[in-house]
Amino acid sequence: MPDVLLTLEIEKLVAGGLGLARDGSGVVLVRGALPGERVEAEVRTGRGVRQGVTRTVLRASPDRVSAPDLPTLDLAHAAYPAQLVYKRGFVEEALARIAKLRHPVAPTLPSPHEWHYRNTAQYLVTPHGLAYRERRGRDPLVVGRDPLVMAPIQAVMDRLDPERLNPATEVAFRASRLTGEVVAALIGAGEPRHFLRASDHLLDAGVVGVSLAEPAGRRFGAGVRLIAGEAEIQEQFGQVRVGITATGFAQVNPEAAGLAYIHAAELAGSGLHAVDLYGGSGAIGRHLAPHFARVTVLDTAAEALVRGRQAVAVSGERNVSYRSGDAARLGELSTDVIVVDPPRAGLDEGARDHIHASTADRLVYVSCDPATWARDVGDLTRRGWRLGEVTPHDFYPQTSHVEVVSVLER
Repeated sequence: MPDVLLTLEIEKLVAGGLGLARDGSGVVLVRGALPGERVEAEVRTGRGVRQGVTRTVLRASPDRVSAPDLPTLDLAHAAYPAQLVYKRGFVEEALARIAKLRHPVAPTLPSPHEWHYRNTAQYLVTPHGLAYRERRGRDPLVVGRDPLVMAPIQAVMDRLDPERLNPATEVAFRASRLTGEVVAALIGAGEPRHFLRASDHLLDAGVVGVSLAEPAGRRFGAGVRLIAGEAEIQEQFGQVRVGITATGFAQVNPEAAGLAYIHAAELAGSGLHAVDLYGGSGAIGRHLAPHFARVTVLDTAAEALVRGRQAVAVSGERNVSYRSGDAARLGELSTDVIVVDPPRAGLDEGARDHIHASTADRLVYVSCDPATWARDVGDLTRRGWRLGEVTPHDFYPQTSHVEVVSVLER
């Protein structure tokens, strides 16, 4: 169906950074709008909730600022203090609408850096330069300067000639705020020898290591091989130092994540045994270590568990152990406190069952998705758990994403 141009009054901002408006045909969700604004939006016609894009701002919010036109920046048109207020609102709305709870939510804890906070980025390699993937029907957007990435990544990008990265189709970077180093991963089909020229060019541009990843449906799911230099660099997350790679999972904003990990450890308190479920390499679990006789980190990712064991071997944290497994293993572990930091999908029903059946009387829940967090919190409170402190944390300034750090007790 063809798009139509509508003049709309924006009532509020909802998850995804979309402005909610209404007309005679129902609800319209508008990208690029702010509460209180009157906008002219191009809206896709159809049944149900329609979506549109702001084309002209007829009456601007006092919170509106100019913003770069990048596909990942869905909230950069709002001043940063306003972004923090909106993100708190996303958490409050999720609690009320999904968990069916009226509960206080603390102000959003800001990121130490509003821009240039990302320690990782992945771009398409095109003849015209490194580019963002196509989004919302747009062609790949060539990136000259990326205002989100840390300065060491931008410095490498400034020295690159994309043609010399052939036959790679994409390239990923990971930087360390602690050391200033950058590692890279080329993504492409073929043997490592076919990528030696591209690897040499990346090393000349300033990276300290280059890996090769086969294209796969699941990100880096087809395996990763080191071509040259170092696979891992060190980064500081709160009170612990962690090894990070270009292809392994790690939070993209280490300073903001570190504040959340310290906060989670405070909410966990102290005791004999804590379990860090979905713990990865143990960044949160190691923050628990000074306050518990022992800490068990559970995860199903072998690569993350290896990195965690190596890290505690170096740091000398003797009370932290790593086990392969998921929530089903909680039945064999007598624990006082469970800390969870699950993927965006949250805790499935089986995981909630295992947590409820465990010996833990406290659950610290760190979430990257208020909707699935609220679903899980609603279920646990109906089982008899009581929700305590809820604090949004901003890991992703200029975007609508928000993290939640919370605690539940029996």
